[in-house]
Amino acid sequence: MAKDRVTIRDVAAQAGVSHQTVSRVINDSEQVLPGTRERVMTAIAELGYRPNALARSMARGTSHTIACLSPNLTDFTFASLINGAETEARKHNYFWLSSSVPDIVSFVELVDDLVTSRRVDGLLIINPYADERHTKLPDDFPIAFVGARPREGEINSVALEDDIVGYEATRYLLGLGHRDIATITGPMREDAAQDRCQGYERALLEAGIEPAAQQVIEGDWSAQSGHDALMQLATTRLSSPKPAGTLPSAIFAQNDLMAAGVLRAARDLGLDLPGDLSVIGVDDVPLADFLDPPLTTFHQDFQQIGREAARLLIQSIDQPDAASRQLRLPAKLVVRRSTAVFNQDK
Repeated sequence: MAKDRVTIRDVAAQAGVSHQTVSRVINDSEQVLPGTRERVMTAIAELGYRPNALARSMARGTSHTIACLSPNLTDFTFASLINGAETEARKHNYFWLSSSVPDIVSFVELVDDLVTSRRVDGLLIINPYADERHTKLPDDFPIAFVGARPREGEINSVALEDDIVGYEATRYLLGLGHRDIATITGPMREDAAQDRCQGYERALLEAGIEPAAQQVIEGDWSAQSGHDALMQLATTRLSSPKPAGTLPSAIFAQNDLMAAGVLRAARDLGLDLPGDLSVIGVDDVPLADFLDPPLTTFHQDFQQIGREAARLLIQSIDQPDAASRQLRLPAKLVVRRSTAVFNQDK
């Protein structure tokens, strides 16, 4: 009965050498004569032998494995980033480990276990400023951030051009004639929320509009926080004296989930969309085109962001002295029916 898989001993027999010599050839040892190396490589090709990647990694003192640590594995954006990164890692023959680390305690415990035991060669950290996890990372270890810029500028990172997205989203609403534009941010400790808010404020100031305190409401990226934000605006602004006693005519929700919550709250308040309220989001999640009305948003390529982050991390593993890089990728405006020209008669 034929064997299912060619082994290292089959290669050794074919080449007329010991299996230890075959192992040295596979692991690029210099302790093999050129002629012997050639015989072994010929035998490998003839037999179709595929070396065990895990065994090779152990022999070299590495794991050839990357760990991706994310606040959760269920969020669409995180899952898409991870998918892109894993696809790129597998191209480079790296094993992949994804783990959900929802809090700082579990994050510290897992990083300590993975790094001290040398189970992984590098860490891909999604949303590093979700809490203090960015301060709990090992020194002199390959790391890449995804979805945030390293504030110290010494770590590889890939993120969206968040400040430009905030600026362009607000400029788009201004171009439709809106002047009373509110924004719902993510948690303001995170770079994406800070940068999108900065772009929003820059666009307003360029238009001669001073951002008011009640126009910026902090959310948490969830649909519920978007819903609650509009309800909060309704409570505070509709009870205020004129001329402040009106709702904004437009809202820049800094992700699509919060935008979906805003649309639901607007329905609950009996608002006409987009006649009474224009809404724009960020991400272009698959659901965006099926909301009522379909959501105007900025499309970002999560898969590409993940691929670029994995590529940078693998480069830092293979070339420890390579300079770190911080990449920013653009987003594209996708216009749907949740935004309209401002109706000054309303």
